[in-house]
Amino acid sequence: MISSQFPAGLAGLAPHYDTILCDVWGVIHNGRAAFTEACDALVKFRAQGGQVCLITNAPVPEAQVVRYFEPLGVPKDAFDFCVSSGDATRAELAARAHMTVWRMGGDEGWEHDRFLYDGLGLTYIDNDAADLLLCIGLRDQVNDQPEGYREELRRAVAKGIPMLCANPDKQVRVGGKLYWCAGALADIYEDLGGQVIYPGKPYAPIYELAVARLSALKRRPESILCIGDSPATDVRGARLQGYHSLYVGTGLKQHGADFEAEVTQLLADYGEQATYAMTGLRW
Repeated sequence: MISSQFPAGLAGLAPHYDTILCDVWGVIHNGRAAFTEACDALVKFRAQGGQVCLITNAPVPEAQVVRYFEPLGVPKDAFDFCVSSGDATRAELAARAHMTVWRMGGDEGWEHDRFLYDGLGLTYIDNDAADLLLCIGLRDQVNDQPEGYREELRRAVAKGIPMLCANPDKQVRVGGKLYWCAGALADIYEDLGGQVIYPGKPYAPIYELAVARLSALKRRPESILCIGDSPATDVRGARLQGYHSLYVGTGLKQHGADFEAEVTQLLADYGEQATYAMTGLRW
């Protein structure tokens, strides 16, 4: 396995790529404020003729992802467009319009999850008599623990209900704190023997949505760089799609003084290898 390279900044990589697929949470902001250096790097990449698609596992459509950018300080000229797990999930729901849907974590709370299903004409049954379990997240994202859902999920598995996981991430960092996401419940569901459908990273549907918007520009896999903070979703997703990856240490993992050694071990723990790694995205 080839070791990761540790470049000083994106400037040295930019000539080799014409497209960036960039994660959002943990890369360009932390849910509280933008990472100025990261946003500036994307602005400069675009100024040189590159294209940036933000690609996020947020379980809401594009419009709801980008509406928070201005308040957080993410500039509009840092990206061309955004594709989310919410977009991919809506496509999966639309293809299952004949099913009754049980929404788990659908409280219209901080991620405004109603936008996942508004306008699709779905029928909802909030119990395990439904045909499909739409897992948006934990009901109480601050106080609940995933293991507290195991018995409820066990009953759904026993009835053969497939789960549609709107956010494959297990955790997200908001400011300095980690919160559980839908992917943690999906892990339990699979552990119990249940079927899980994943539209988001590292799985193909979200990448197919992104590439469909790039197809007119005839982007080649070797000219696409994926940037993210998660070995399990961003780095793995890039590998599965045949793209190069850049791991950044500003998200889920809080790194110490020996960044290179820590990243090497972290990626090995996940059985992954990033093409590049940086403490944070910068030009």
